[in-house]
Amino acid sequence: MDERWADLAYSAGWELVRRAPEGAGRAVFRHLADRSWRAHDGGTRGLERNLRRLLGPGATDARLRALSRAGMRSYMRYYYEMFRLPAMDERYILGRTRATGIEVLEKHIGSGRGVVAALPHMGNWDHAGAWITLRGTPLTTVAQRLSPESLFERFTAYRESLGMEVLPLTGGGNTVATLARRLRDGGLVCLLADRDIHGTGLEVDFFGERARVPSGPAALALNTGAALMPVSLWYDGPYWNIRVHDEIPVAEGPTRSARIQATAQELARVFEGAIAEHPEDWHMLQPVFSLDHEQDRLRRPGAGAADLRPPGRRNG
Repeated sequence: MDERWADLAYSAGWELVRRAPEGAGRAVFRHLADRSWRAHDGGTRGLERNLRRLLGPGATDARLRALSRAGMRSYMRYYYEMFRLPAMDERYILGRTRATGIEVLEKHIGSGRGVVAALPHMGNWDHAGAWITLRGTPLTTVAQRLSPESLFERFTAYRESLGMEVLPLTGGGNTVATLARRLRDGGLVCLLADRDIHGTGLEVDFFGERARVPSGPAALALNTGAALMPVSLWYDGPYWNIRVHDEIPVAEGPTRSARIQATAQELARVFEGAIAEHPEDWHMLQPVFSLDHEQDRLRRPGAGAADLRPPGRRNG
């Protein structure tokens, strides 16, 4: 799909989903999920690569396929609710949300201490952002710049309409400095933290393998003194569930980089437990594990003969 058509498709999606009866809309998105799953398309294959690590080597193909089907349905539920969220009234959003641990986060904000809420790609993070702003806590987040620019602007305007401040990941000034200011001012910063987009993140142990995660949440907590609090999200029938986990103290260590590394590892450990409890709601279709990143790199056009040798054997 070219950029112009992508923008038009998303625009039409927002309008149609908001106008259509909820039952019919959910049925359509469930059908789209099942169609992608049956076709075993690239997104489904990517999800299954990640879920296989979660399930372990003893999992059967049947178990993996059943979990990926539930995962694709959960993923498309997120998209349906994302399109429909601006049409949901406050009572609906607040009444269908079950949260634990939120009082501790709000206590930090109320006392003037900033909070870095670090989330995996679980459940519905747009809903979680709208929910907490409705409770009176504004937040700042970061969005990956999309192409075309009009589509990025549409997503940004959508999230801002829900009460969020949205900063671009790239091309928008010093985003890190702005996040640090918000935290020093006692604000809430929410960051998705289980996928390294640019290949500049940290390697951690994750479900028995090395995986790449962003360093930002741990670095911001170290630099500003903000509380680093993991947050997990999942569905339970018609309800949205939010769990704010205990604060992760910034680790001790001989160097700044060692402290960030150890803190990021502890964050990954909390994510492991949360994802393992609700694996069908982990919407991770992109590479996370270092081996998958490496294989993707080798498949890119222009990879030389030396690059096609297995990792660890490039010098001999």
